[in-house]
Amino acid sequence: MEFDKNDPMFLRQIIMEHYSEPQYKGLTKEASAHSIHQASESCIDDIHLELIVADQKIMMARFDDVGCAISTASTDIMAQELEGKTIRDGLAIIDNYFAMVFDKPYDETKLNELVAFINIAKQPNRIKCATIGVTGFQTLLLNLLDPSNKK
Repeated sequence: MEFDKNDPMFLRQIIMEHYSEPQYKGLTKEASAHSIHQASESCIDDIHLELIVADQKIMMARFDDVGCAISTASTDIMAQELEGKTIRDGLAIIDNYFAMVFDKPYDETKLNELVAFINIAKQPNRIKCATIGVTGFQTLLLNLLDPSNKK
């Protein structure tokens, strides 16, 4: 799907759709789920994340939160991008997203709806919102890749 990153109303629409009707919100609480809790010290964002992985493939990505539009939408879109991918491919998607958010070189063609956050680097006060859930998914995936990393 082609996205017009130069149309702020289109980008806002993507964010608002994922905020008002998140598709991946709701925890399974299955015993096989890997979970993590992320909370911001400076705002309302409080997110519980869950991944179900089998044979190095992300079968399900879910979250539950109290959060702003940016944190909810970025977590929902990332869950959408992660499902069906291998752990390594999921980490590559996250790395590419972080590169965009932190204004470093990235591959726009691999962002899909994550391109909605293309201007976050220009809003430093919103970077934490755009990364809090994604950082949780990254931590879970890294721990699954190398269980000795677990905190």
